Amino acid sequence: MTTVLAIMLVMLLVGLLLGFVGAGGSGFMIAVLTVGFGYPIHLAMGTAIAAMLFTSLTGFIGQLKQKNTDVLSGILVGVTGACSSWLGSGVAFAIPEGAMKWCTSGMLIVSGLALWLRMSYAAKHPADRPAPSALRSRLSAVGLGLLVGFLTGAFGIGSTPFIQLGLMLLVGLNMRTAAGTSMLVILPIAAAGAAGYYTAGSLDYKLLLTVLVGSMTGSYIGAQFTKRMPASVLKTGMIATPMIGACLLLL
Repeated sequence: MTTVLAIMLVMLLVGLLLGFVGAGGSGFMIAVLTVGFGYPIHLAMGTAIAAMLFTSLTGFIGQLKQKNTDVLSGILVGVTGACSSWLGSGVAFAIPEGAMKWCTSGMLIVSGLALWLRMSYAAKHPADRPAPSALRSRLSAVGLGLLVGFLTGAFGIGSTPFIQLGLMLLVGLNMRTAAGTSMLVILPIAAAGAAGYYTAGSLDYKLLLTVLVGSMTGSYIGAQFTKRMPASVLKTGMIATPMIGACLLLL
């Protein structure tokens, strides 16, 4: 019982952060479950991706109420991502647990760096890049979905920084809208990835319920602060979240 309550409390705090920055946070959850509570990494991956589905749902509702979401772009990226997420989940079980730890933490670090570079460029060149055409934006959304869906399924990460980076750079959304839209994108991707891990037996229902009680509550509350906090705070949170998860996992 003590362990259950501890997981709920920790996931409440995790949910607050993820809802604020618009992240599904499965990579962060994997780090907490494996390092903090000693679960095997493949089991933690399946449970975290399934939890990401529900936390993203509550976060999306909060972001939608705040009018931070581009629904059409989110659907395009999410649906194509769901197809590649299913394929990626099959690849995950070909990677040994020891190697998977390094793969997942490496992807988290790369995603955080990529988002930091994009935001730094945008701050220095705010008017250099015109908005893409409607056709290019839609095609870019499809390609983005295929990439981030595979990364989610194969490495257990939510790929939120890649999603937000692609939404800003390729689809032409601003930072706040990209943060909100990423919650919608994650929904079908997480559903397909969780289904793949379920068929492989790497999804713990009791653990999932425990994680959800805390993280869903935190995610909904956290989403209320996305528009209320300064852009600099949101930017820092978006970049720091995957980095912290990677550091925890490497421990």
